[in-house]
Amino acid sequence: MHKISIGKELADKIPQLTLSCIECDIDYQAKNNSLWLHIEKKIKDLNRSLKVEEISKLPAIAASRRAYKLCGKDPARYRLSAEALLRRVLKSGEIYQVNNVVDQLNLVSISTGFSIGGYDTNAIDGAITFGIGEPNEPYEGIGRGKLNIEFMPVFRDEKGAFGTPTSDSVRTCVTPDTKRFLMIIIAYETTNVLGKATEMAIELLTNYAGATNFELHEISTTKQK
Repeated sequence: MHKISIGKELADKIPQLTLSCIECDIDYQAKNNSLWLHIEKKIKDLNRSLKVEEISKLPAIAASRRAYKLCGKDPARYRLSAEALLRRVLKSGEIYQVNNVVDQLNLVSISTGFSIGGYDTNAIDGAITFGIGEPNEPYEGIGRGKLNIEFMPVFRDEKGAFGTPTSDSVRTCVTPDTKRFLMIIIAYETTNVLGKATEMAIELLTNYAGATNFELHEISTTKQK
């Protein structure tokens, strides 16, 4: 697994930050029908149990929104991926179908409220640091084009920024050529749900993406000190 650390500036602003990192070999599929049935069932369950105005109050999303504000970013203007997914689920009754790897990630996200990054490890160059975006820092988000990541929590490698909780980047996105996958679940405050989200991801990756050779690592601001 790539070395992953939390930058001091971000750690100082968000002292309870924890990253659950899952790396594994995967078998890419454009669509897994069994997984999609699982997702459709979850979407129906959420439409019965959750209202749009309640999304921002979900513990993981509320913590994420507080973290954005502490970093200086407006979470209403730059929505977290989990919040955007859940709003789409409740307003449209659907989410985008991407591929089996990204689809399982989205299922974990709408089930738990965590914003989650998903990356092709072969596209990552060197060690990874989770920090804060800088003015005019180059970034091309998936389906979003150039994205203003100033004051946003951001993952960087030797080549620069490649992931944010609002949108992952084109550079490290999952493609049919992806063989090894890195999934990072972000918890901005202490929670007992992070472990359950990790277990869910491992199960989904195994069942629907043929995942093997798992490496697991948890990084937190407290463990770095």
